[in-house]
Amino acid sequence: MRGATHTARAAGPGQDPRWYGRAAELAVVGELSARVAAGAGGGVVCVTGGPGEGRSTLLARAVRDFPGTAALVAAPGHRVPWSGARALCAALAPSEAAVRRALRLARGPAGLGAALAGLVPGRPALFCLDDLHLWDAHSRAALAATWQEPGPWARRTGWVVSSARHHRVPGPAGIRTVRLGRLGREAARALLGELCPASPAGAVAERLLDAADGHPGVLAAAVRHLTPAQLAGRAPLPGDVVGGGVLAEVYGGLLGSLPVDGRRLLAVVAGVCGGADGDRGATVGAVLDRAREARVPAEPLDGLVADGLLRRTGGMLGFEDPFLRRAALAGRPAPADGVDGRSPGERHRADRLGPPVPVRARGAAARGRSLLVRGLAALAGGPVMDAHASLLRAAELLGSQAPVEAADARFLAMEAAWAAGDVPACLAALEGARERRGTERDFLDGLRAALTERLDEARTALSRVVALDGASDEPRLLLRAGSAALVLGDTDAAARVHGRALARARAEHRTALLPRALEHLAYAELRAGNHSLAARTAREGLRAAELTGQRNVAAHQHAVLALVASVTGEGAAVVEHAGRALAIARPHGLAQAVTLAEWALARGELGRGLADQAAARLRPLVRPGPRGGHFALRMMVVPCFVEAAVAAGRVAEAREATSEYAVWAGLGVDGQAPAQWARCRALLARGEEPARWFGEAVLRHEGAGNDFERARTLLAYGTWLRRRRRPGEARGPLRDALVTFERAAAPGWADRARGELRATGATSGSAADPEAVGELTPQQQRIARLVAQGATNREIAERLGLSPRTVDHHLRGVYARLGIRSRVELPAALGWFDPEGEPAPRRR
Repeated sequence: MRGATHTARAAGPGQDPRWYGRAAELAVVGELSARVAAGAGGGVVCVTGGPGEGRSTLLARAVRDFPGTAALVAAPGHRVPWSGARALCAALAPSEAAVRRALRLARGPAGLGAALAGLVPGRPALFCLDDLHLWDAHSRAALAATWQEPGPWARRTGWVVSSARHHRVPGPAGIRTVRLGRLGREAARALLGELCPASPAGAVAERLLDAADGHPGVLAAAVRHLTPAQLAGRAPLPGDVVGGGVLAEVYGGLLGSLPVDGRRLLAVVAGVCGGADGDRGATVGAVLDRAREARVPAEPLDGLVADGLLRRTGGMLGFEDPFLRRAALAGRPAPADGVDGRSPGERHRADRLGPPVPVRARGAAARGRSLLVRGLAALAGGPVMDAHASLLRAAELLGSQAPVEAADARFLAMEAAWAAGDVPACLAALEGARERRGTERDFLDGLRAALTERLDEARTALSRVVALDGASDEPRLLLRAGSAALVLGDTDAAARVHGRALARARAEHRTALLPRALEHLAYAELRAGNHSLAARTAREGLRAAELTGQRNVAAHQHAVLALVASVTGEGAAVVEHAGRALAIARPHGLAQAVTLAEWALARGELGRGLADQAAARLRPLVRPGPRGGHFALRMMVVPCFVEAAVAAGRVAEAREATSEYAVWAGLGVDGQAPAQWARCRALLARGEEPARWFGEAVLRHEGAGNDFERARTLLAYGTWLRRRRRPGEARGPLRDALVTFERAAAPGWADRARGELRATGATSGSAADPEAVGELTPQQQRIARLVAQGATNREIAERLGLSPRTVDHHLRGVYARLGIRSRVELPAALGWFDPEGEPAPRRR
């Protein structure tokens, strides 16, 4: 825990210097431990306190003193769905395989309690969970359900959890709460003696004790910020021994965990309440006036009061913790460069819904709007399932008082769940929006049908949404229409509608909405096979996302750029963009961006001939279930996996994936799927059967768009023909593939096609650089001209008065200069060159 008390030397026998003045708190935890150890009944003790007051240390003490199985589990560094439950299982399980089994059980109907009972069967156990407020929502809900379960195992199990004072822990009615507070003067003096390597000077000790006011974390941090000479009184103390550096060390974690709007408003309140003599308090009206002047949204005010960070008495506001007031004032954030001083969440709300609703002092609607802002901020740059939870709660609070905002909150919650790849959460978000009418109702019904695999119903409803994309110029509604087109597999319509949404967002100067519009458009262009357009749009979207602080959008744009680079053959760019995408997407639970980035890495590996590595990377992405790829992308990855798996000898896995892909191809929601399915069948077939399936694939590519995928099929077909020793038949598909790859700006794939074409003994079809021909000697140009006309070496020798050996020597120089391998390639290499003309001027 940030700001926890530290000691500088070991404790004496029988005492714990970190716990002076904490006898009552230790007694409550000790009573629970004794009951659990005796099998006489468990329970939950919640330890709350502010930063630096010793919550983590109390949990460590409980684990040390418990005679049976005990585990101390800190909040996972990455808050993604079920990360907390996984960390708890990992602390108890003997192997990684056991962790996976326990986690599967915990996520099933049996619940987390059954999983833990299997890991510690028949033994008393004490579970100490630190900073529970930082755990993911899925794990917290599973814990709350576990604490409600009766039975023998519950009587042998105890829980000690810590949480920040301003967070409430859900649990059974009998939960005990231990609230850590300030130390008395003598306890603080004893702690100070343990913190200092040598006894501090008397005046120094008194000043530290006065400044820390019994706060153990502040006292410890203040000591660490002083030199030995200052502690001994040989050097002057700073003017404020509890200055900004000390407060940042103790309270920086708390302030950093708040949304930007809440942190800025807290600083405004601190400024109005300020004063060197402590917290004087301020009227609500004065705070709102100052917030309006500073252009700081006031919506988070109710949340700050509800969380206990601010105290509200009548019409007055103040701080529960004076040190928090000083820390908020010292760490006041400045507006981001290039924006108008509002937080990402506030800009999102304004851009999506128009001008903000006047701030209300109290009421469900005001709390709902505050949660809406928080949810939008998390959707833009935090764990998306946290955004999902905030947005759903916002929709409930807004309800009938603000139906448009409530419906928008539910659709945004669905977007968060979609990004996380959580189908049940998507359906939960859509469930409460049934009161919408018109196009929004069609969008709702169509998505619900698609997510529950009722595709005929989905096609009917979503087709109406796409057909009526011109019914509104509202960008957020256009984005939904474009998403409907993508679900239907109509990539051309998706690109068109998302382009309109982008144009409207630009025209209306909706700064915060631009990155999302660019994200949707880049993805639509990628799906359509317009890779150069997708890259250009993604680069613009990346700049807009970085300017507005929307890290999750930036992760998706990096993933798109990685996929484009896997097409163009830029290996370093694939690794760079995929790495940046995964660094954000994994901790934030962005399953869609993770799948795209991993797919890009695998395509890059496949392009370098690393089929084994590519197949191993792609296999999890095509696997169904929570550990697989994103539900909307899984089938799209299958053709790439089949190609890699066949090349790596994993034929059985490739057949299984192809069998499932056949069902997908028959649904008619992906125009490329029938052709790619035929290509997969060709790769798996034996004897002469691949020829039929390759021909079928090429036929189905016609009119389906995406020339890049058609070229990949032609390359695979030509390669198969060459390996069957049919070079004449192979040259046609390979030349077609080469030209298409060159037009699609895919040089890496073009090089592969060129290499296969040369292996057939034919030219690659590329004319030589005029400068390269200019570097030939006049004699070499004459010989090259005659070869291009079909003359043999002997005929050339007789015509020019040379020996055949000399002609052969000059011809080899021509090959080397033009970068070709044989006379077969020479006519195309000199296609621009007049065979009847004079030698070209030689380049000097």
